[in-house]
Amino acid sequence: MLNLKIVSPEKIEFEGEVERVVVPGTMGNFEILHNHAPIISSLDAGDVVYEAAGEKRVVRIIGGFVSVQHNQVGLCVEI
Repeated sequence: MLNLKIVSPEKIEFEGEVERVVVPGTMGNFEILHNHAPIISSLDAGDVVYEAAGEKRVVRIIGGFVSVQHNQVGLCVEI
């Protein structure tokens, strides 16, 4: 499992355990799974898609950044 935290300037949009996350990277969408290599990447406008408790959820973003390290995924985004 991954620990995901999605933060916007207004509030914490989501914080919890997820099975996977798909983010809109600058070079295209990419998926983050358990034990993903450490990465920091900018994000373009698009959908952040994640699965929590077997339920698929979508957050539309304008842009931002993603950080992954030791199964901790942090997204700082503008919605």
